[in-house]
Amino acid sequence: MPPMAKDTTSTVTPCLRYRDANRAIAWLCDVFGFEKRLVLPGPYGDVLHAQLTFGNGMIMLASASVQDHFGKLIRMPDEIGGMQTQTTCLTVRDADAVYQRVKRANAEIVLDMVDAEPGMRGFTCRDLEGHVWSIGEYDPWQTTD
Repeated sequence: MPPMAKDTTSTVTPCLRYRDANRAIAWLCDVFGFEKRLVLPGPYGDVLHAQLTFGNGMIMLASASVQDHFGKLIRMPDEIGGMQTQTTCLTVRDADAVYQRVKRANAEIVLDMVDAEPGMRGFTCRDLEGHVWSIGEYDPWQTTD
């Protein structure tokens, strides 16, 4: 059977909503190391659509105030008791360096730094609006023997 996925850089792209998307973009770039690829401003200082890259991955985001068909499906973490229906994993070279930036940004660490086995150093935190991120050196694309 031929592959279903399109031949592109990344075939899965998480999409998030933020009340203050402009502030979130700056935070995600400063703290986690994302880079802006595209930011489409809305008419009221909001963000209609943004693309942030990290290595060969990407997230897309928009302001929570953008109530298009997709936006009506989304609830902010604080609207559901801080719970999550999915989280985003970020594979980094140096989990300790990102951990220090997260601590300096006063983000909530929900699962502290752990070493599960070689190559699996990481931690879990909330971003500035409560989305949960697992950040670590584990690379799920590497095969193990």
